[in-house]
Amino acid sequence: MGNRPDERGTDVEIYRKALTPTIHIDSRTAAPGRLLDLLDRLGLERQEVRTAGPIYIWHTVPENLDADEQKRLATRAIPALLMAGYKVNCDRDVFDDTAYQQAVGEIRSGNPRHTVQRPAPTASASCPAPPRRTP
Repeated sequence: MGNRPDERGTDVEIYRKALTPTIHIDSRTAAPGRLLDLLDRLGLERQEVRTAGPIYIWHTVPENLDADEQKRLATRAIPALLMAGYKVNCDRDVFDDTAYQQAVGEIRSGNPRHTVQRPAPTASASCPAPPRRTP
């Protein structure tokens, strides 16, 4: 059984799981440890289910954050993943253009946040950007 990245030819897919408020960050089957570790360092929570056969691993955004902050955290991961050479796709309803631009600016200035830093939730809202399939 495949998953979104396997089916779509990407390394990482970021989306809201159907009928839930949970933002999922799926990586391809047998993703390298360095990708999983990077997702951990970016503040995403690793989930794992071991079966008699395969081990299923994915990440989620921390549930203790409000909905807007969850979107910002998921979106802020994208530039770091791209810089590391991964193909990433993020659904429109999860993407936050302002957070993306801030993360890109931090990388350009040499001050990226590659470690777990979960900002306090804020009351400001952001409008999602058009759908993007990043290279």
